[in-house]
Amino acid sequence: MSSQPNQSQTGQSVSTQPINFQSGTAQKIVAQAADAAWRVEDVLAIFNLPFNDLMFRAQQVHRENFDPTEVELATLLSIKTGGCPEDCGYCPQAARYDTGVVAQKILPLETVLDAARQAKANGATRFCMGAAWREPKDRDLEHVEDMVRGVKALGLETCATLGMLGEGQAERLKQAGLDYYNHNLDTAPELYGDIITTRDYQNRLDTIDSVRGVGIKVCCGGIVGMGESRLQRAGLVAQLANMTPYPESVPVNNLVQVEGTPLYGIEALDLLEFVRTIAVARITMPTARVRLSAGRRQMGEAIQSLCFLAGANSIFYGDKLLTTGNPEVEEDRALLAKLGMHTRSTAIDARCEVTQSEA
Repeated sequence: MSSQPNQSQTGQSVSTQPINFQSGTAQKIVAQAADAAWRVEDVLAIFNLPFNDLMFRAQQVHRENFDPTEVELATLLSIKTGGCPEDCGYCPQAARYDTGVVAQKILPLETVLDAARQAKANGATRFCMGAAWREPKDRDLEHVEDMVRGVKALGLETCATLGMLGEGQAERLKQAGLDYYNHNLDTAPELYGDIITTRDYQNRLDTIDSVRGVGIKVCCGGIVGMGESRLQRAGLVAQLANMTPYPESVPVNNLVQVEGTPLYGIEALDLLEFVRTIAVARITMPTARVRLSAGRRQMGEAIQSLCFLAGANSIFYGDKLLTTGNPEVEEDRALLAKLGMHTRSTAIDARCEVTQSEA
C-alpha cells in the first residue's frame, strides 16, 4: 500500500477551477443536485470554493435545517475489542497487526448497562456499541439484542456497529429496538481496494440496504487523511449523498494513525481540508447529523470550532472511543460553553456515527 496520496491532498492537481460564489454558480449546483444525483465534479466544485464562501454556504444550509447552537452528544463503547480477521489498513483492532490491542471477549450485559447509565448522566442522548467482528454469529447477536433492549429501556437512542449482517440479523436488531446501524463506506470506491481487501464496496452497500429495508436508520460516513486526493474525498461524499435516502447520520473521521497499522506514517491531512469536508457534507446532506468522530482529540479548539461553523452538530462524548483517545468530558463542556452552544436534551428524536475502527 502506498503511503503517499495519488494526487494533492488539497486538490491543486485537479483541473477543476474554484467557482465564484458571488456569481451564483454554487447555489445553482446545490439546487440542481437537490433533485438529481450528485455528480462527483459538482461536489468537487463545492470543495474548491474559496474557504470563506464555502463556510458561508454551509452555515446557511445548517441554519435552514437545525438550531445552529445545538450539538448532539453520543457515547461509544467497545463491547468486543480486538481480534478482527479483516485487514482494514487504518484499524488497530485487526488481529494481523501488532498494535498492542489485546483481543477480548464480549462484555457482560451489566457492564454495558453501567456504561450507558454513566453516559446518560454525563448528558449523552445516544449510546453506540461497537464490536470488532467481520460479521456477528447468531449466538453473538443474542447478547447484542439484550444490550440494545437494556440501553433502550434507559431512555437512550441505540446504535450498533457489528460489521456485515447476515440473513435475518437486521430484522432481529430491529425487533430488539435498535435505532441506528453504523456501517461506514470509509473512502471513495476507487481507493477502497488500497485500504481493505477482505471485503469489497458492494458488501458495505448490501449491509446498508438490509438495515434500511427493516426500518433501522443509517449511520454511514468515512475516513479522510488516508492518502486520498480532494477528488476522491468528493467521490466519497457523492456516494453518501446519492444514497436513497442519504444517511440520517454522517460520521466524518480524521485518520488516527496507530503504530503497527499499514497507514501509520502517512502524510497527515491539512486540518483546514478536514473542515472543508465537514462543510461539503453539510451542503450535500442538509438534514443529516454530521458528526465529528475519530481524530477530534488532535484538532484543538480552533479547528473544532470551525467544524461547528461548517455544520457539524454531533460529537462523541467521553474520554475514549473504541481504542483511541477522545477529548475529556470537561474539556468538551468548556469548549461548548465558550462557543455558546447547548446540547440536545431529548433522547428519542434525531439522526449515530461510529469511528473508523469499528466499521
